[in-house]
Amino acid sequence: MDGTATDASTPPTANAMRRALRRARDGVALDVTEAAVLLRARGEDLLDLCASAARVRDAGLEAAGRPGVITYSKSVFIPLTRLCRDKCHYCTFATVPGKLRRDGHGMFMSPDEVLEVARRGAELGCKEALITLGDKPEDRWPEAREWLDAHGYDDTIAYVRAMSIRILEETGLLPHLNPGVLGWTDFQRLKPVSASMGMMLETTATRLWSEPGGPHFGSPDKEPAVRLRVLEDAGRSSVPFTSGLLIGIGETYQERAESLFALRRVSRAYHGVQELILQNFRAKPDTAMRGMPDAELDELVATVAVARHLMGPAACLQAPPNLVDGEYERLIAAGIDDWGGVSPLTPDHVNPERPWPQIERLAERSAAAGFELRERLAVYPEYVLRGEPWLDPRVLPHVRALADPTTGLANPDAVVRGLPWQEPEDLPESYGRTDLHTAVDTEGRTGDRRADFEDVYGDWEVLREQVLAKGAPERLVGDLREALAVAADDPTRLTDDQALALFHADGPALDALCRIADDVRRDAVGDDVTYCVTRNINFTNVCYTGCRFCAFAQRRTDADAYTLSLEQVADRAAQAWEVGATEVCMQGGIHPDLPGTAYFDIARAVKERVPGIHVHAFSPMEVVNGATRTGLSIRDWLQRAKESGLDTIPGTAAEILDDEVRWVLTKGKLPAATWVEVVTTAHELGIRSSSTMMYGHVDTPEHWLGHLRLLAGIQQRSLEFDSSGGFTEFVTLPFIHTNAPVYLAGIARPGPSARDNRAVVAMARLLLHPHIPNIQTSWVKLGAEGAAEMLRSGANDLGGTLMEETISRMAGSAYGSYKSVRDLQAIAEAAGRPHRQRTTTYGEVPAERRAAALASDGHLPELLPVLD
Repeated sequence: MDGTATDASTPPTANAMRRALRRARDGVALDVTEAAVLLRARGEDLLDLCASAARVRDAGLEAAGRPGVITYSKSVFIPLTRLCRDKCHYCTFATVPGKLRRDGHGMFMSPDEVLEVARRGAELGCKEALITLGDKPEDRWPEAREWLDAHGYDDTIAYVRAMSIRILEETGLLPHLNPGVLGWTDFQRLKPVSASMGMMLETTATRLWSEPGGPHFGSPDKEPAVRLRVLEDAGRSSVPFTSGLLIGIGETYQERAESLFALRRVSRAYHGVQELILQNFRAKPDTAMRGMPDAELDELVATVAVARHLMGPAACLQAPPNLVDGEYERLIAAGIDDWGGVSPLTPDHVNPERPWPQIERLAERSAAAGFELRERLAVYPEYVLRGEPWLDPRVLPHVRALADPTTGLANPDAVVRGLPWQEPEDLPESYGRTDLHTAVDTEGRTGDRRADFEDVYGDWEVLREQVLAKGAPERLVGDLREALAVAADDPTRLTDDQALALFHADGPALDALCRIADDVRRDAVGDDVTYCVTRNINFTNVCYTGCRFCAFAQRRTDADAYTLSLEQVADRAAQAWEVGATEVCMQGGIHPDLPGTAYFDIARAVKERVPGIHVHAFSPMEVVNGATRTGLSIRDWLQRAKESGLDTIPGTAAEILDDEVRWVLTKGKLPAATWVEVVTTAHELGIRSSSTMMYGHVDTPEHWLGHLRLLAGIQQRSLEFDSSGGFTEFVTLPFIHTNAPVYLAGIARPGPSARDNRAVVAMARLLLHPHIPNIQTSWVKLGAEGAAEMLRSGANDLGGTLMEETISRMAGSAYGSYKSVRDLQAIAEAAGRPHRQRTTTYGEVPAERRAAALASDGHLPELLPVLD
């Protein structure tokens, strides 16, 4: 193995090189094979390639409003811990506890040590605190775990978060975090305390990780699939993210090209890769790869030029200036536009043998190549100017204090000083279209989409390609007769193949399936059709999560945006109680100004005003949002919410519990595994939940089957823990397509068919039997006739009166925002069944509540009639 990329194939022909160079000059999209050819360009061919790459770079700088500018960040390097669970064969940064002790160091830098470096950097005019550390050291080193426990931190991420806050408050530097592999929840924890984050992809060559002797062998966090998932989670979380390649560690030219294409795919999909670092391998003593030759400069130059062509004019490309022995002009000529972090104070702890160049020297050499050196912040100017959702409101004031408001670059006259960092203490003030719960029926929504439709959801074209690549689902014929016989005899014995065959049933077979499901329903819960007198209270619709199926979410500046005050929420709960409600169902958007404790305040305000009402509130997404904002674990947050008055949680935010589908439906919502963690933790705490499935968009029957099997498994485990706990019901949620962004973009189908609805309800009854006995249908989405048909197909519950339903109405549902008690009873009667009011947990309703509901007919007198 040597530092130059190797390929088993023969070198490219002269014709192949000429063709690839011509395509690069002409601005034609390159494929992986052509990129691999160009990575081998040398001599005159390399000069040709660099010339065209430089033109691409210059066009991008012109479009960005900074022609002839090359940037850098004035930073300090803070190695928070040099312990790491990985064993990269070229690394001198990571060390072992014994060596740290011998050198007089702790397992982590202490807060005083961190702040001393940051303060000295601020005095020298630095604006970035580059916090670098090893991956999850507590998983490998007991000494790291002991240090964290002794200092009161649950994990390394908690310490990173705490020190980032202190750096912001006490020095004013902007944290740029490099903590290694992060999960989706980790991003939610760290985004509010940092301007940007980063992690090098390094390579997508799996063999360099999986094969003995490879540079990443024995390093769990260097698996390429894991690192790509981190990049995607950063994009989903709208985090400005730095990544890049380490070249010359044994990868082939083809593998290097594939790595660049992987980075381009993520960048296109989420628009969150703020810069790519192209770093050349330099061998270090006392490492397993000390004898491996350094990557040649031509290798780096060619990689920069190819990366420029692939990533395009808007991309920001960086090459560390301390690793190229002063050959700055060649890198500028190849298409870079940034020199990265340069410190006047601290060494490059990853490459300690390579000192940073003097900033003045870097400016001189850049000027000699025709470029003006300008300082930027840790977060690139494009994201500074965009603001939300890329910068959290809690860190945005710190960024703006150091930024030029016109260019987004660093303000050379800014004074670097600490500013308070704090969670908002209260709900945002009431504002906006707070009458939307009634106006949506009379006036409708202002427009069919948000003003930032083209940006907030990621790249629609990439998403469209992703969905089309999967193709249409195959229709499975199977032995319907045998499957129907098993379903009738004992639905718990249905195999996956039999279940899939039944999901595809139509005509007489579908009728038979629905009769069987209805018989199982009768045996399980009887003939009563149940309903709940409840009021939905959506306390805000301001949200930047980027769910592509949601037409409810608005930016804070959109015409339909609103937020309710605590008093307004409590008022609405009191109004509901007056007309016979037993429950309020409260959910809202992920408002960037919403404190993590606001959910406690909402539950407490309702209970104080109406002690007897059941608080059914806060989806798993809201639970995770509250937990990450408060720094509490999910368990501790749920316990606090329960103490504040929370009774049960809605099992919404599930959509389809398969990340393949979830990442099409949503840009930034919680992964399936996190949803499962929230509901199972709630069940363990005695907080019951509903369960849901939204279907009819980009999903298939295979996804429905997997979703229902997962829910059944969760319920079985919950019932083992508490025989009266777990899920209260399963709610079928047909996709409402009319105003859904993913439909408007031409990606999703227009909701489920009538056949789909009957099959899903019937199969939910069979596959969840006997674990989840209550199957609810949605009059909001299906109307009265559709709901009655579902009652004949295995459902036994109609949900609630709702009193105000805004989410489905904003999506385009035509069935109104409320139903009276009489309306719900009429649906049951249309299905030929008796009806009964229930509580949230399917218990008996006190006589006083039933009388109040019947007297008012279960709706608020001021609600206006639904318009046709």
